[in-house]
Amino acid sequence: MSKHTSVAGFSAATAAAVVVANMIGTGVFTSLGFQLMSLQSGFALIALWVVGGLTALCGALTYAELGAALPRSGGEYNFLSQVYHPAAGFTSGWVSFTVGFAAPVALAAITFGTYLASIFPGLAATPLAVGLVLALTVIHANSRRHSGGVQRSFTVLKIALIVLFCAAAALSLETAQPVSFWPTAAAREEVFSAAFAVSLIYVNYAYTGWNAATYLTSELANPQRDLPRILAFGTAVVALLYVALNVTFLLVAPAEAMVGKVEVGYIAAQSVFGPVGATIMGTVLALLLISTVSAMTLAGPRVLQVVGEDFPLFRALAKTNADGLPARAVYVQSGLALAFILTGSFESILIFAGFTLGLNSFMAVAGAFVLRWRQPERPRPYRIPLYPLPPLIYLGLTGWTMVYLLQAQTREALLGLAIVVLGLGVYAVAQRFRPAPAVEEERA
Repeated sequence: MSKHTSVAGFSAATAAAVVVANMIGTGVFTSLGFQLMSLQSGFALIALWVVGGLTALCGALTYAELGAALPRSGGEYNFLSQVYHPAAGFTSGWVSFTVGFAAPVALAAITFGTYLASIFPGLAATPLAVGLVLALTVIHANSRRHSGGVQRSFTVLKIALIVLFCAAAALSLETAQPVSFWPTAAAREEVFSAAFAVSLIYVNYAYTGWNAATYLTSELANPQRDLPRILAFGTAVVALLYVALNVTFLLVAPAEAMVGKVEVGYIAAQSVFGPVGATIMGTVLALLLISTVSAMTLAGPRVLQVVGEDFPLFRALAKTNADGLPARAVYVQSGLALAFILTGSFESILIFAGFTLGLNSFMAVAGAFVLRWRQPERPRPYRIPLYPLPPLIYLGLTGWTMVYLLQAQTREALLGLAIVVLGLGVYAVAQRFRPAPAVEEERA
């Protein structure tokens, strides 16, 4: 048996739950307020979520081919190591370690705390965020049965409650807000504006997580069969929920009340259900974020685990407990998430993480072209439909947003690039600790 194969793995249902739960979280419950600061038309705002869903689906289809052709846990770390060079893979794993999961965990936990603190003024957002991270760290570092069970339960609850919220709001709404979803000339101009491109980074961040199942590839019973279905299904379901949720927010709440606010879900609930209903729905929306933090606490440490398997300097991170879980990696990731919670601002973390993760996935999607060119004979149990259109769409839209983000949010974008450069430096140090078997055999 390969060292990368797990005896007791996760089911396809759990992996699909991880995808959905990773995606539905901080972004969709917070980013509309930031988008309203520069976009006014309902058509442009909903177009953001449609374009973001298309981008994520194209990325998911591309990752499905890569994951089926290169079936090992680790996500971009695995892909970039095999497609480009181990240095590229290590740097990608470094990004996943420092930003890819720890920062989103922090953002989701901060949002959880902010929602509850808005509803119950006696509570403080930061201690709530810290407590949530600590509780889920204990769960996911100790038992696979509890880990997978918690994930599936919270994800089913999350989908059901979002559908219930949209339906209840539609039935309870007496007068809709004066927002138009018609593609007028002014609305079309907004879609092709710099403001739309910058806002798309928030939306792309909200869709981040469509690739989550690739971090668990080695723990799926039949990854080449299940991975494409998991990625495509999870992404499509989330895209439909996102469009429905944002249409609901715009119809029930005044735009001026949501501008620049994090807790847009609570504001929307207050507008349509009143104070008591808002308290109930706001609490429910906060509880939904538990699933998001849970999913990222489950998936992220698998990247650290495979890095530890390949680099002796990080060997301690590959160690698993009696239940086969990378407990040390879970603790390390959660520790970094706590550092983000205690030191960073919400918007800065979001933009910084969005840019850096966009760069990471950009390189992975481009790798589909490189792998087909370098290894055309490699078995591909799944091939991208309509190739090369999906990866080209993903690269075009993601590249467009990153260019505009470099111009509009230069400090955060440069910080993301600095993380990448630092990762290359750490790789050079890690290489010094790796054995050179060929040299040793020659001497012998």
